[in-house]
Parts: sequence; structure tokens; C-alpha cells
Amino acid sequence: QVQLVESGGGLVQPGGSLRLSCAASGSIFSINTMGWHRQAPGKERELVATMARGYNSKYADNVKGRFTITRDNARNTVYLQMNSLKPEDTATYYCNAKFYDYAGEMYDQWGQGTQVTVSS
Repeated sequence: QVQLVESGGGLVQPGGSLRLSCAASGSIFSINTMGWHRQAPGKERELVATMARGYNSKYADNVKGRFTITRDNARNTVYLQMNSLKPEDTATYYCNAKFYDYAGEMYDQWGQGTQVTVSS
């Protein structure tokens, strides 16, 4: 069984910064893509940023230049540094990992979510 454990959410003022972390543990042979999505109340879940194992990254247009995704493959951990936060960044942020187990099966796993609230 694989778990994704997120941390780092909270309340921050506009213009502030937060750093999210997500650690994957369990029967993992190799993780392909790790990343972050978010969902605000009444809206659909949307991609924020993802990073492949080879460190190629992809960002949503509305976070480019403000958010940075990094990854530690040795620790199966992905981070999201969020700077210049705006009220519209308020959402529940979900970690996602696409990985292979030792039997060669591929999985698409989600974390439980961490709340980010940007408000004065």
C-alpha cells in the first residue's frame, strides 16, 4: 500500500509564501510523475504543477513565475514553493503520483489534500 502525505498548508496574507511537501511511502518501485493539483470550492480540480522523474516540469499559466516545483527522487518527495500568493490561490492542494510497484503495475495515487488560504 502506498501513501502520499502532504504538509505545509495554512493561512497566509496576500503576497506571502508557503512551501508544500508531499512524501510518498510504501511499495514503490519507481515514480514517474509527481505533482500538485488544487480545487477551490465550487470549482473543478485543476493542475498546478507537475514534474517528471527527469525533472521536466509543467505549470499552469496562472502560477508561472510565482510557484516552483522541485523533487527529491531519493526521498520520493515533491515540493511546491509558492510565492506572491493571491486570494485566488485559495484552495485545497492535492499531491499526485504516478508510479510503478514491484510487480510492474502502474498506479495513480492522490494525497488527502492540504488547505491553503490566502487572506488578509
